[in-house]
Amino acid sequence: MPTRPMPREQVPARDLADPAPSPRRLLVSLPALNEAQTIGDVLRRIPTEILGISSIDVLVVDDGSTDETASIARDAGAHVLHHPSPQGVGSAFHTALAYSIDHGFDFLVTIDSDGQFDPADIPALVAPVVADEADFSTASRFKDPSLVPSMPWLKKWGNRMMSRLISSLTRQKFYDVSCGMRCYSRRAALRLHLIGRFTYTQEVFLNLTFKKMRIVEVPIQIRGERAFGSSRVASNLFHYAIRTSQIILRSYRDYHPLRFFGAAALGLTALSAMLAAFFLLHYLRTGAFSPHLWAGFSAATLLVLAFLALHIGLIGDILNRHRIYLEEILYYQRRSRGDKS
Repeated sequence: MPTRPMPREQVPARDLADPAPSPRRLLVSLPALNEAQTIGDVLRRIPTEILGISSIDVLVVDDGSTDETASIARDAGAHVLHHPSPQGVGSAFHTALAYSIDHGFDFLVTIDSDGQFDPADIPALVAPVVADEADFSTASRFKDPSLVPSMPWLKKWGNRMMSRLISSLTRQKFYDVSCGMRCYSRRAALRLHLIGRFTYTQEVFLNLTFKKMRIVEVPIQIRGERAFGSSRVASNLFHYAIRTSQIILRSYRDYHPLRFFGAAALGLTALSAMLAAFFLLHYLRTGAFSPHLWAGFSAATLLVLAFLALHIGLIGDILNRHRIYLEEILYYQRRSRGDKS
């Protein structure tokens, strides 16, 4: 005789209960180059408990320090990875990102070791990512006007111009694209494919917006200047602007080749049209081509260059489709590598 199913209210509670949530691990990573004066204090103030996080590990990427940075970090309980010589904050991030993926962490937080950021703000930073309201969150110095830090006007102006550039390229509004205090979900970390080694902060926005990742800015009070020493990345603002612009343009070219070369083709066509109009008007007035034959030849040359630029953009668009497929394969390969750790 078949057994009658138990009414739902009589089923034991353990059978109706939701499965136990899986552990959610956070890695806090700090790049460091000769930060012996500040790194110990920063490490000691990193929270040991955060709502929604089961465990917190700390990683210091020692970028070729010659002082006691590494030993102080180890004494404070951090795991230390060492670069034999300074390679830049971008390379330090690549190292932290690979470590996070390989060891299966669910979230990655980056924070500087120079004391400009308050580790007590980490819970507020990770909250939208832990709640699955965003794939990537970044501290913002300029979103809330009341929290804008005191810093040289040139740096403040440069940051705002960079944010406007990235906003125009991504067609989203961002206030601060250069801040190094950030939180990445595992999904965002697996999707990141960066080329820059000098820096990485602006390229992350281009990379993740192209892949439709959800990005939020968290207004946080940040010290505008280092307590000791000077910035290793932006110590020379002109050099920083040139290197960063190269990374941004290369990244935008790779992800939006048709827009990039299409804009160049449009500009060349416009110049060609202006020169051709000048040449034609001169001919209609005088009935002669000289002495402005140069304008006709220049218009024709620019038009040919415009067609070449458009052709390169079309080829780049085809190659970009292959890149998307390859990055999708790499995403699953990375994910399986971390799941086996």
